[in-house]
Amino acid sequence: MSSSLLLKSIYTLQTDFDKEALHGADLLIVDNKVSRIDPAGKISAKGVDRVIDCSKHVVLPGLVNTHHHFYQTLTRNHPAVQSAKLFDWLTFLYDVWKYLDEEGIYYSSLLAMAELMRTGCTLTTDHHYVYPHHVQGDPMAIQFEAAETLGMRFSPTRGSMSLSKKDGGLPPDTVVQTEEQILFHSEESIRRFHDDSADAMRKVALAPCSPFSVTKELMKESAALARKYGVRLHTHLCETADENDFCLEMYGMRPVELMQECDLIGEDVYYAHGIYFNDEELKIIADTGSHIAHCPSSNMRLGSGICRVHEMLPMGINIGIAVDGSASNDSSDMLAEVRQALLLQRVRYGSDALTAKEAFTMGTINGAKMLNFTNVGKLEEGWAADAAIWDLSTAAYAGAQSDPVA
Repeated sequence: MSSSLLLKSIYTLQTDFDKEALHGADLLIVDNKVSRIDPAGKISAKGVDRVIDCSKHVVLPGLVNTHHHFYQTLTRNHPAVQSAKLFDWLTFLYDVWKYLDEEGIYYSSLLAMAELMRTGCTLTTDHHYVYPHHVQGDPMAIQFEAAETLGMRFSPTRGSMSLSKKDGGLPPDTVVQTEEQILFHSEESIRRFHDDSADAMRKVALAPCSPFSVTKELMKESAALARKYGVRLHTHLCETADENDFCLEMYGMRPVELMQECDLIGEDVYYAHGIYFNDEELKIIADTGSHIAHCPSSNMRLGSGICRVHEMLPMGINIGIAVDGSASNDSSDMLAEVRQALLLQRVRYGSDALTAKEAFTMGTINGAKMLNFTNVGKLEEGWAADAAIWDLSTAAYAGAQSDPVA
């Protein structure tokens, strides 16, 4: 049965951040797709299921979050690690996260996605890599249940860790899995949940956690499995100087060279953070078409460093924006994250380093491209009607009507 929604008399409509905004427009949505855009008053409300007066609102493409750890929503701002660096932060919190159960997975996912949606996000991924041995249910199935409850477009990654403390890793034995378990459940998740259609509400990617939490063999096998089924690959990369030191000591090479050796690089791969690339490695990222999920708040919170977004964009590197886990951000506010991305580049490179539209492009169409959603990220005819609507009549937007998008 067909459904329709008319956003009427929109004060400001940004269909695509490469174009000028429209002022005074109607947008008709039919069966969850943009059907028509016309000047205000040109589209009849007759026969439309629902009409929303947007005369005091700005309407943008929905924001896209490219990296998260939903389960961390339950451990925000933990006093013991409020000033810790990444490795110390992880080592402490693994001893908290090892008690995660099915109920915790469900409600943390529900909470994280609700907070994202309240701040304009319509598509998100999640990187779940902690698998306590007492959890009997499938964490991905639990997360999809939460996404369906909220109606959110969702593309989780099947994360993995195989190196515990006894193997030279950071987590306790009780949250890691064998490589056989990981590969079996990864393939099962793809077969069970992945939807490759243009209008998919769900996709699946594979995500070995990081160079310091899995073996080279698992990275290679995960890459091969992902390409067998045509799904995306994801991992943390070059987040801290400690990671570079670990890879040099363990493998005799830097992280990007390790990714090349493991075939975990290319147009179907996106990395979280990407701070500690040298110039040669940036060229490799650009030449291979690999993507970067930029996590400004998390990088500031942990004192990790600043991603070289201002230098990467002219090289053609596709960069999305991500809130990262709430334990390293203390929030899942996606609109705030877009603003942090804008401001952090200006801290390093100057006031003209990044514009608001460039930041929003990263936070919408770039993110959708990264997650392989080809029909999401613009509000144009035939595209998915994933829209974010903000009320400009509130105190927070007073005095901003001259350019409400910025």
